Amino acid sequence: MIKTLMKSVREYKWTALGSPICMIGEVTMEIFIPLVLAEMLRQGIEPGNMAMVWKYGGLLALCALCSLLFGVASAFFASYASTGFARNLRHDMYGKVQTYDFSNIDKFSTSSIVTRLTSDVANLQMTFQMSIRMIFRTPVMVVMALVMAFRISPRLSIIYCIMLPLLAFGLLFLIKKVHPIFERVFKTYDKLNNVVQENVRGVRVVKSFVREDAEVEKFNETSDAIYKDFTKAERIMAFNNPLMQFAVYTCIIVISFLGAKLVIAPDSGVDTAALTAMFTYTSQILMGLMMMSMVFVMFTMSRAPMRRAYELLTEKPALDSPENPVTEVKDGSVDFENVSFRYSKQAGRNALEHIDLHIDAGMTVGILGVTGSSKSTLVQLIPRLYDATEGVVKVGGVDVREYDIHALRDAVAMVLQKNTLFSGTIKDNLRWGNPNATDEEMEHACRLACAHDFVAAFPDGYDTHIEQGGTNVSGGQKQRLCIARALLKKPKILILDDSTSAVDTRTDAMIRKAFKEEIPNTTKLIIAQRVASVQEADLILVLDGGKVAAAGKHDELLQTSEIYREVYESQVKGGEE
Repeated sequence: MIKTLMKSVREYKWTALGSPICMIGEVTMEIFIPLVLAEMLRQGIEPGNMAMVWKYGGLLALCALCSLLFGVASAFFASYASTGFARNLRHDMYGKVQTYDFSNIDKFSTSSIVTRLTSDVANLQMTFQMSIRMIFRTPVMVVMALVMAFRISPRLSIIYCIMLPLLAFGLLFLIKKVHPIFERVFKTYDKLNNVVQENVRGVRVVKSFVREDAEVEKFNETSDAIYKDFTKAERIMAFNNPLMQFAVYTCIIVISFLGAKLVIAPDSGVDTAALTAMFTYTSQILMGLMMMSMVFVMFTMSRAPMRRAYELLTEKPALDSPENPVTEVKDGSVDFENVSFRYSKQAGRNALEHIDLHIDAGMTVGILGVTGSSKSTLVQLIPRLYDATEGVVKVGGVDVREYDIHALRDAVAMVLQKNTLFSGTIKDNLRWGNPNATDEEMEHACRLACAHDFVAAFPDGYDTHIEQGGTNVSGGQKQRLCIARALLKKPKILILDDSTSAVDTRTDAMIRKAFKEEIPNTTKLIIAQRVASVQEADLILVLDGGKVAAAGKHDELLQTSEIYREVYESQVKGGEE
């Protein structure tokens, strides 16, 4: 897991390496300071030799200055490398998300992906910065200080051999207790993000139903859950500091007691200067352990974000291009050969059941059915947004699984049920269909989609700015711009998934007429709720429960399909009455 995440360091690896190197220099200087201080006491202060005091005092100042410079350099390298690591990790994770298919997105959820790209990466950045400094500083500091302490007095240093295992046991116990809490916290963060996203996205519905208080209460419940878990975790981790303080003062008391006896004992080899150095090394060893405990706490908090980032980076797209793929779609013919589909293995039943269907290139096919009859599911198999569970879907006579996935989707234009416009100008949105489209081509596509008139009426015309989500245009205008965007692809297959539902019947008829006259060779699949939108189609499919209940032209279905006849009579004859 760590190896995978560390691939995001890339060009910052030398900068990241510079931080621990400088940190080792800083620690080395700090280790020398007690030795210099002991010699100053022994050779300068005790005998009253001011020359030696100035000599060792200058050496102390030099060591302190070098330690400061090494520390500043280490902090700079760590900050620079961690920021670059976080940037690369975000890019890698976001790039990976772009390769996902619908089933992958369904697995993670939008709110979870947003949390992983923001809060989780921020946590990992902090952990990385602290790690490349402290994870090297602490062992080097502890080991070097222990060596120097044993060099001064092995008998006094035995206390470290007792305290270190006790501290290690205490830290591991705390980590074991607190880790499950942090795992739960980050899952709750996903839920919090989801609540905020839903509220902001549906703010008009919230206000129209006067549900602000209920939404605030829902947010507060989730926020309180995070607060309670964090409080519980912090309450456990609060024992870390008293544990360290207990170890520090226990060592100081023991060294003071035993050291005083050794100082006055003849031939012990321990004098006042050596005892002073021992106190300093004791502080360095135990402060190093305290830093190590902070690193452990940080790692404990970061284990969940590490795992979540790793899951995002290693998730394999459900759909991919085969080796030696077909890169050109011959025509817009579509075939379904005994196709069944379910969204997951855990699903209780198939969404589509035994679909057999042939559509010639250039045909106009209407698709009707009650809500939940899997109309959208059927057309999503054509550009391979999902793969059929059983059977074969063919486009241009070739199994869709044999195509290069980008070539296939480039030949199919979909205007989905939920129309999405992005922030930017109308031109920017239209050029999603064709980045190299000229002004004349964009205007022509908008005329086909009956969008040119309202676009031209804007003060800035095609340079009019669209707000995020297209909130400054009506539903019908949004649908027509999405249709124009799809037409700019010049696709072999055009799929309109209930994409004229917000358009009046006159405009709907004009769009269909333009399609018939201007793009006769493009296969058109039109999912609609209105019979008027599909009654002139070459073939009309009636879906019911994921099966093709009836297929034929308008007049045939009026005679043979009870479902179609009921829909027609409710819309047309009911309207006349």
